[in-house]
Amino acid sequence: MQELVIISGKGGTGKTSVTASFAVLAHRPVIADCDVDAADLHLILSPRVKHRHPFRAGHEAVIREEKCSGCGACLTFCRFEAVRMNAKDAGKTTFSIDPVACEGCGVCVRFCPERAIDFLERLCGEWMTSDTRCGPMVHARLGVAAENSGKLVSTVRQQARRIADERDHPLIIVDGPPGIGCPVIASVTGATLVLAVTEPTVSGEHDLQRVLSLTRHFQIPTAICVNKWDINPVMTDRIEATARQAGARIVGRIRYDRAVTRAQMEEKAVVETDAPCVEDIKAIWSQLGACRTIPGRSENLEV
Repeated sequence: MQELVIISGKGGTGKTSVTASFAVLAHRPVIADCDVDAADLHLILSPRVKHRHPFRAGHEAVIREEKCSGCGACLTFCRFEAVRMNAKDAGKTTFSIDPVACEGCGVCVRFCPERAIDFLERLCGEWMTSDTRCGPMVHARLGVAAENSGKLVSTVRQQARRIADERDHPLIIVDGPPGIGCPVIASVTGATLVLAVTEPTVSGEHDLQRVLSLTRHFQIPTAICVNKWDINPVMTDRIEATARQAGARIVGRIRYDRAVTRAQMEEKAVVETDAPCVEDIKAIWSQLGACRTIPGRSENLEV
């Protein structure tokens, strides 16, 4: 089983469109959408949800007002201004905790003399297993203002690997998040191959350098492709030269194509249309299949 992770240094480079096309082109893949903060692969693949599971991470404090004596210790010790003083009721001042502001540190729980504060596990979102026209899919939705997106990414990948093992799927295709933060690290760690999708702009070049630094640190084989390369051929050449110096493999370029937007509006992967850039994406997929995925091994990604 092999795992291809598609990431980008910044949002809007076309990463999800490329991922959806690979899912269509691949042979019996398991698909994982690890961009849990702003998941959108489902907009193209139209998954039919089979199972939903709550995602819990961290804790939040909840004051039981009937036990609260109104001493104010929680207000005194909280450094995140999460404790709110309520209006006096029958001559008694009580307090409550803003769940958005609460960082789950537990200080108020520790110092409450009445033991009136519960420390509950926080519900941060949900993850789902679904069926798509391309194969099984694992995806998730992080709650509003929720944290621990890295842990949710790890959960999505673990479940995708479980499905691949149980059903003998040869490949997992992961739509990773943009940037280089915790969710990205959780997406690429232990991957067979990373494909970084970039664009020929100054910000695209800068953010790709950070991505390549990250994958080099974790010693993950990395390939790159430049999307909309023809809007700035000079910058494209410069980006590819920089990537080669960093040890990445150049697997192709994708031309600027307005038909990509039309495909998105029709809830289709680009390769399911007659867009001119389809041949570019297919050529990149073929190049990825020719990549030696793990140093010291001879097997390739299936195409």
